[in-house]
Amino acid sequence: MNLRTIPRAAVGGYIKALRLPVGQVLKLTGRNGTSVDRFDATVRDLAGVALGDAELREEADRRRTAADERDRAASLRAAAQQRTAEADQELAEKTQQAEARKREAARRAEERKQDADRKRKEKQRKAAEAERKRKATVQKAAERTEEVIEDRARDQRLEQLERQTEALDAREDALSTADQAQQLKNAAGQIKAARKRDES
Repeated sequence: MNLRTIPRAAVGGYIKALRLPVGQVLKLTGRNGTSVDRFDATVRDLAGVALGDAELREEADRRRTAADERDRAASLRAAAQQRTAEADQELAEKTQQAEARKREAARRAEERKQDADRKRKEKQRKAAEAERKRKATVQKAAERTEEVIEDRARDQRLEQLERQTEALDAREDALSTADQAQQLKNAAGQIKAARKRDES
């Protein structure tokens, strides 16, 4: 142990004793954890200058560099966390937008389905109505055909009855004529018989 190591050890002990209260004060003022390290490096550097101890100054420089690296790492972590938060936010927004698009697509699909169902039912209703009208038209045509057939049959029956009536009338006339002829013949025979009786 030389004369320089004694003050160096004393400085190290003194700094260790100060770290806790200084750290608490810096925390209360809102400083980060590397502020204590920077305080440590600054005190070592001042002690190195005062004591002419190059090792203390090198130690101070190493601690300052380490604090800078920790600050840089903290800054990178904060930036990474910020980017992660932004990415999470963007993902959440995109997820919400995708869900909104999905809901909208589902709504449109449901509307299209309902529209297709309405059109299908309307088409079925029109087809049923057309079928009903067609059946009614066929029924009316069948009824008219039946009426025409019945009218023709009635007309044919009437014509047949008229022919039969005419035939009966002709027969009756013939019978009446024959009867009259027979009556005339009988009367002529009676007259001849009466004349013969008178002549004899």
